[in-house]
Amino acid sequence: MMSNRDIFGQTESDPPVLVCADLQCEYLAEGRKHLIADGELVMSRCRQLLALWRGNLWPIIHLKRIAQAAWFNPASNLTNWLPEFRPTPGELSFEHPLPSAYSSARFAEYMSNMRRIRCVLLGFSLDETILSTVVDGFHRSHRYQVIEDAVACRQACAGDAATYRLVVTGVIGNFAGVLDSADLSKACGRLVV
Repeated sequence: MMSNRDIFGQTESDPPVLVCADLQCEYLAEGRKHLIADGELVMSRCRQLLALWRGNLWPIIHLKRIAQAAWFNPASNLTNWLPEFRPTPGELSFEHPLPSAYSSARFAEYMSNMRRIRCVLLGFSLDETILSTVVDGFHRSHRYQVIEDAVACRQACAGDAATYRLVVTGVIGNFAGVLDSADLSKACGRLVV
């Protein structure tokens, strides 16, 4: 049986911060470069975890990509959060221009001021925002867990999307923990609320 120390490396009474990465309209818009094919499946897991965190009043951070590239127009409504993943009052949100959330000066400052923070990452742009944020965080001694069945990425090559996702998740495993949502839900059920 896994203990919270095994999964989170912390005490049972200290829930991790849920980080929702780039849950934006851009990633589900048909015909767009960043279209995510399995978005609905990933979104259902994201909904479950977000509801768990909100129901327990645990800390939540939302990340929003606002790149200045031609393919990601920040003036477009496609950069808006998906309606059901929009931050609610009391939840932090950070906009980042580059793939890493640490490209937001506010996010970098927030994270540097938090002691012993543990973050659980879910959302879109696995091969961009999630990967680069985890690597940047690793080099700052910040601890991340990526929920492998609650993350998605576009098909970046002509090959199999599932294989590509597996390779990216394997790389992330060198810098952060990789968990299944079922393991996380079991561990969260043991947290003292």
